[in-house]
Amino acid sequence: MSGDSNQEDDRVRASMTRGERVRAAARTLRTPRSASQIAEETEVSVKTAQKYLDQLVEDNVLRTVEQGDQLLYCIDQLMATYREVATLQREHDREELTATLESMRTRISGWKETYDVETPGELRASIADLDTTDEIEKRREVASEWEHLDDRIPVVRAALNEYDWATERDTISV
Repeated sequence: MSGDSNQEDDRVRASMTRGERVRAAARTLRTPRSASQIAEETEVSVKTAQKYLDQLVEDNVLRTVEQGDQLLYCIDQLMATYREVATLQREHDREELTATLESMRTRISGWKETYDVETPGELRASIADLDTTDEIEKRREVASEWEHLDDRIPVVRAALNEYDWATERDTISV
C-alpha cells in the first residue's frame, strides 16, 4: 500500500515544474533552511532554488535570516498571520467569529475545571501521576488541543478587533 502512495507522490512530483516544486517545499518549511537544502530536496540547482525562494521573499511569503555566514529561508509568520486574519474576516461574519472565540474560551475553561490546572503544561505534568493508558492519552490530546486553541485565540481576536476596518477596505467599488 505505501508503495502505491510513493508512486503517486513521484508522479505528482514529476508533473510539477521546478518552480512549483520549490514553492511547494518552501510553503511547508517548519524550520529555517538554506537554498542548497531546498535545492537538494526539490532536485533543482541551488541557483534555481534561490531564484524562486527570493521571489517568495519579495511576495512576503518567506523571509530570510542570517545564521553565521549562511542565508536561511523561513515562513514569514507575520504575513502568514495577516493572511489568516483576512481569510477569517472574509469567510465568517462577526457573529460567527464571536461564537468561535466564545467556544474556544469555554472549552479551555472546562479543561481548567475538569483537570484542576491552569495551563496545558500543567496538564501534561499531571500525566506523571497517572497509571491508565487511556487517561494519559486523553490528557495528551487535550493538552495538544489546548495549545492549538491558545495559538488560535489571538488570531480570531485580531480578526474581530479589526473586522469593521477590514470589511470597509475589502469592499470592491465599481
